[in-house]
Amino acid sequence: MSTKKAVVLLSGGLDSSTVCALAAAEGREIYALTLNYNQRHARELDAARAVARSFNVREHLIFPIDLTLFGGSSLTDDAIVVETDVPLEEIGASIPTSYVPARNTIFLSLALAFAETRGANEIWLGINCVDYSGYPDCRPEYLAAFSQLAQLATKVGVEGTAIEIKAPLLRLDKSEIIRRGVELGLDYSLTRTCYDLDDAGLSCGRCEACVLRQAGFADAGLVDPAPYRDRRPDAV
Repeated sequence: MSTKKAVVLLSGGLDSSTVCALAAAEGREIYALTLNYNQRHARELDAARAVARSFNVREHLIFPIDLTLFGGSSLTDDAIVVETDVPLEEIGASIPTSYVPARNTIFLSLALAFAETRGANEIWLGINCVDYSGYPDCRPEYLAAFSQLAQLATKVGVEGTAIEIKAPLLRLDKSEIIRRGVELGLDYSLTRTCYDLDDAGLSCGRCEACVLRQAGFADAGLVDPAPYRDRRPDAV
């Protein structure tokens, strides 16, 4: 039996890196796709490269797409401030400024094209509907809708071999995700999960992404190995 090929959307963050580890553990031949969309936290691209190397992926493509031309998010528009110091219990209650309009739809569409050209019949991504910031494109309903689109909109889908969209972290909380990654040998010191990384690769420690990550490690009874400029006491 030939090895299954899988495209993994790899940002370099905690969730996508864990998904890469899961795909590797299941014996997939991995084609990693990282989107350089001129995001504020572009130093995460270094993390994506490091994680891809650690799993000896078959191909790692960093795709340039300038979403700052649209703006509309604190990650793509300098005029919009990254939200910090939101109480942990309030994260996800509303859609934050870090929401990038249609980001997952854009990313998955590019992953779909990448998968067709590489003969991959799976796309793996790290969306999660438990510990997340309330993004509409991280919900199970969204995943189901895009899976249907993937079948309808591709040559392979029409010919009867649909590309499967796999989101193995969808219903796990951050501590469960972290424990699974540790079991698989993922080095979380390589990863970065911050919306305001500085030029030295230090995480801010106060944005929603940092707080959820720190709380996840604390809940898992583990020390977060990522370097921080600051840490929220309520998250650790």
